[in-house]
Amino acid sequence: MPRALDSHPPEANVRDYVIITLTYWVFTLTDGALRMLVLLYLHDIGYPPLSIASLFLFYELFGVITNFLGGWIGARFGLKSTLWSGLALQLIALSMLALNAHALTVPFVMVAQGLSGIAKDLTKMSSKSYIKLVVPEHDTRGLMRWVALLTGSKNTLKGVGFFLGGLLLGLVGFQWGCAIMAAGILVVLATAWIKLPRAAGRTSSKVTFRSLVPPPGPIRWLSASRLFLFGSRDVWFVLALPIYLQTILGWAFHEVGGFLALWIIGYGFVQAAAPAFTGSKRDGERRRPPDAARLGWWTATLVLPMGAIIAALYAELPPELVLVIGLAAFGIVFAANSAIHSFLIVAYAEGDKVAMRVGFYYMANAMGRLVGTLLSGAVFQWAGQGQNGLVACIAVSIGFVLLSAVLCIPLRASERREAETIGTLPQNG
Repeated sequence: MPRALDSHPPEANVRDYVIITLTYWVFTLTDGALRMLVLLYLHDIGYPPLSIASLFLFYELFGVITNFLGGWIGARFGLKSTLWSGLALQLIALSMLALNAHALTVPFVMVAQGLSGIAKDLTKMSSKSYIKLVVPEHDTRGLMRWVALLTGSKNTLKGVGFFLGGLLLGLVGFQWGCAIMAAGILVVLATAWIKLPRAAGRTSSKVTFRSLVPPPGPIRWLSASRLFLFGSRDVWFVLALPIYLQTILGWAFHEVGGFLALWIIGYGFVQAAAPAFTGSKRDGERRRPPDAARLGWWTATLVLPMGAIIAALYAELPPELVLVIGLAAFGIVFAANSAIHSFLIVAYAEGDKVAMRVGFYYMANAMGRLVGTLLSGAVFQWAGQGQNGLVACIAVSIGFVLLSAVLCIPLRASERREAETIGTLPQNG
């Protein structure tokens, strides 16, 4: 079983965690920038919405497969192997796009996006799993803070990546933008290879493929809820929103990238601050870590800002003002949801199976993104694009949010049963 720490993490553990986190940050910058580069560049040269959405299918599909198998790889060979493999694949994907920027085809971009999707989920699983190795086993408040800090900072940098993608496209073009990012990945890849120990996160028990699927319990219900939660976001965020901003409101590339960047940066700050306001009760002067019941409440609250956006657009209020205010409210609530989810999966996961459990959970996350990406292009195009397309995508998103909230009911029941038997779930720390 990985080391459980009684007080402060040893210096080596902290150093390794810092290296993994910094590496994840650099990767996140390139991931966000590449998404914006591909989306805006291909739409600019004439690809219709559904075709652009299809280009991201391999990215999301391979994310499903990678998370399922990545947990097994991490538990069997250590988290260094999964982190380094993810960086190497991102380097290959960026190099492919840079070298063929003037002759891009749909199958070629789909393959490159597939490699990038594998890379993203290998690095995410490695980073999230490593937190369990450096936080004392029963310190649930500390675990919430560390998870919120990593998740929030990652999403802040993803927002910076969106802005970086739009900026690179405007300043140096698609080809050189990909080449510059490939150089950055090469630097952190070499650092991770030299500095990180090989065995971190490796389990001493036998790992079988059957053990990749968690037994009936809270992890399964949480994963199902996560699927619909992130599907709800991507239904309108992946395609409908950026294309609406560009084609209907007439925003330039850097304005679209900058706006989405600012939104995700703010979203990341809210995630990092989530431990201060997401707890369900007060224990003295400090909040108790959130549980499944609190998650259900926060999830259902997402319906309010989305419903308000639809109502305001139909009332013919200024669309730019509606989207700026509505997205700010949506971002705060969604960030709180995401922070609670990220905390709960790490809290639920058994110490010697953390990589496998986190991998299974993020497989559900990738499945939600895959479904959301497909629906984003299909619904937006079917509804006539423009405002009608955006409203239709938000309406589908509301349905997904309600499903995610309903799934928190059996999650809470399962959480209580497991807490009674083994006492591993969130409680006062």
